[in-house]
Amino acid sequence: MKKTKTLIIAEVGPNHNGSLRLAYKYIDVCKKIGADIVKFQTSVPHLHISKFAEMAKYQIRNCNYKSSQLKMAEKITLPLKDFIKLKKYCYKKKIGFLSTPFDFKSIELLNKIKLKCLKIPSGEITNLPYLRKIGKLNKKIIISTGMSNVKEIEKAIRVLIKSGTKKNKISILHCNTEYPTPFEDVNLNVIKSLRKKFKCPIGYSDHTVGIEIPIAAVALGASIIEKHITLNKNMKGPDHKASIEPKDFKKMINGIRIIEKSLGSSVKKPSPSEIKNISIARKSIVASRKIKKGEIFTIKNLTVKRPGTGLSPMLWDKILGKKSSRDYIEDQLI
Repeated sequence: MKKTKTLIIAEVGPNHNGSLRLAYKYIDVCKKIGADIVKFQTSVPHLHISKFAEMAKYQIRNCNYKSSQLKMAEKITLPLKDFIKLKKYCYKKKIGFLSTPFDFKSIELLNKIKLKCLKIPSGEITNLPYLRKIGKLNKKIIISTGMSNVKEIEKAIRVLIKSGTKKNKISILHCNTEYPTPFEDVNLNVIKSLRKKFKCPIGYSDHTVGIEIPIAAVALGASIIEKHITLNKNMKGPDHKASIEPKDFKKMINGIRIIEKSLGSSVKKPSPSEIKNISIARKSIVASRKIKKGEIFTIKNLTVKRPGTGLSPMLWDKILGKKSSRDYIEDQLI
C-alpha cells in the first residue's frame, strides 16, 4: 500500500517574538522551503497564564532572563487582530495556515475567521472546559500528546467526540515537551502503538535537535510532522534553541519526501528497476567440462555459474543422474 504524502507543519509558535513583520517573513520562508502549513500560537496571555506561574527552566535558559510566564508571554505574543492578517497573507502565498488557541477568546477568534482545523497543544489535554469548547465546533483537530499517557489521551478524545466532534476529524501527534528533547526520551515506537490503539492518523511533533528524528518518524508511519522553525537559533526566546533554521528545515522536508518514495508496499517482489538484473546476477547450471551425449550428469561435470538465463541451480538435485541428450562444451548452459 503506497504511503500518502506526509503533512509537514512548520511551527513558528512564538518565534516571531511579537513582531508581525517577522511573522510575515516566516510565512514567506516556509512557503519557499516547501512546508505544507505554517503554524502560529494564538492567545491572550492573562486569560490562560496566572501571574504566579513560573517560567520553565528551558524558557529561562533560552530567554536569558528570569521572570513570570505571563510577562514572558506578553512580550512575544501577537494581538488577536494580527491573526486575521496572517491568515489572509497565507492565503495570498498559497500555504496552509494553522494556529493553536490557548484560551476561549482565541478559540472564538480562530472560529470566526473560519479556520477549518484547530491544533490542541499538549498542555491542554487535561483541560476539560477547553476540550468541550473546541469539541463543540466539530472542526478538524490535531492534538499533541506530550506529557500524557494513553488513558489521558482516551479521555480527551472521548470529551471531543461527546462534545460534537466526529472521530474521523481527529489526528493525534506523539510528542515530548522538553525543549530540546533528549534522544533517549523520544520513544518513536509509540507511533505504532497509537495507530493500533486509536485507528486514526498519527503524527509526530518534534522538539529534538536536528532533522533525523522526524524523518525516522515518517518511516515508522507518521502521517503528520510538526517541527519548530526559526530564522536564527541565536535569537532570544523560549523556542528558538529547539527549532531549526530554514536550510535545515528544507533538508528535513527533502529527507521525508525520499522516505515516502522508498517505503513502497508491504509486498516483497522484484522491483521494476531490478528485474533486468535477475538474469545477470543469478546463476544457472552449466557444464564444468566437455560432456558427451548420453553421459550421466554428475557433480564432476556440472557446476553453477552466471548468467541466470538457463536452468535454476534449485533444480540441481533433479538434474544429477540424468543422461545428457546432447554434447556440451565447458561453460555451456544445460
